[in-house]
Amino acid sequence: MFRAVTTRSWSNWQFAVRYHAYPGPRLSPRDFTPLELRARGYQKSTHGRADVPPLAFAFDIDGVLLRGPNTIPAARRALAMLEGANPTGRKIPYILLTNGGGTSEQARCQKLTDQLGFKIDLHQFVQSHTILKSVVHRYTDSPVLVLGGRNDDVRKVAEGYGFKQAYTTLDVLAWNPAVWPFHDLTPSERESTKTVDFSKTPISAIFVFHDPRNWALDIQIICDVILSRGIIGAPQGTRLSNYGRRPPDLIFCNPDVLWGSDFPRPRLGQGAFRIAFQAVYKTLTGSEYYDVQYGKPTEATYRFVKQVLKDRFKDLYGDAAVRLPNIYMVGDNPESDIAGANAAGWSSVLVHTGVYDPQQGPPAHEPTHQARDVEEAVKWAIERELSKRY
Repeated sequence: MFRAVTTRSWSNWQFAVRYHAYPGPRLSPRDFTPLELRARGYQKSTHGRADVPPLAFAFDIDGVLLRGPNTIPAARRALAMLEGANPTGRKIPYILLTNGGGTSEQARCQKLTDQLGFKIDLHQFVQSHTILKSVVHRYTDSPVLVLGGRNDDVRKVAEGYGFKQAYTTLDVLAWNPAVWPFHDLTPSERESTKTVDFSKTPISAIFVFHDPRNWALDIQIICDVILSRGIIGAPQGTRLSNYGRRPPDLIFCNPDVLWGSDFPRPRLGQGAFRIAFQAVYKTLTGSEYYDVQYGKPTEATYRFVKQVLKDRFKDLYGDAAVRLPNIYMVGDNPESDIAGANAAGWSSVLVHTGVYDPQQGPPAHEPTHQARDVEEAVKWAIERELSKRY
């Protein structure tokens, strides 16, 4: 059974988390789970409903757990609480939900494990383009354009998802340098390209997986694909009936206009790239092009993540997990983290270690709570939920 939280119990556990001083032998930063919990083995077949935690967490990464390449100090202490270093002595499930991307889930989980000091499994991690796994069947054998990241990194991710004909804007530039004469391919970029005749390759969809590195090149080629109806270089308005194709789909995976890095001020993100493209396209045609948007705060992404959490709870607690408990979204961006969580009916905690600066006024979307950092956010949420039971 979960036991009540007292000021004294939290004080003792907070001291333990901060100084790695747990009951029993001294533990390493990677081994924060209490010995009592590890000895029990925590087999899901033994769980009753009373053992199912009353809450779960979804954490943004940049500006919450990390700032650029650096781990925010409070992050490890917060995750230590969820791994069992809390007054309940139980693990509290959590996932990491980010609008970042550009690499495979496997590679990012390994890197996060190294950065955070706790093992992050695939079933605990959702990045902006993970949701594309649920739609890849529509495009498996169709030529698609994938944008973002360095060289052909996102192509490799797309192929891992099941896209069999994924091409990059660097492929297009290698095919015909006149497409954008203001950029010469570097040796590494050229090495990453595939030889394709795009005059005979109808592009059925454009996926912006990650933040583009060359906005001008990518905006030009998106416009070429759309205005020539999928055949790059064909006359504008080419009839799709000649190719048996419909207008190319345009999918963005991250609506963040700003994101927090190790630079003192927020940086422009993929959402800004989308705005720039639509402004150019509207200038050329008089109207914006229809696109599909994934990523926080979209309903589709939060619906996808909710299913991931359901699967996680079922894996941990089996039949005892009748329904999801209260979910707490901890983020630094009111426009994505807080807006999405509020719309999904989750509790939301806005931290002050990333995009949002409380000195600039109230947030555009009001969170359930504000906290100095992720450690304070986790402590507040646990206290709040356990106080409802006692």
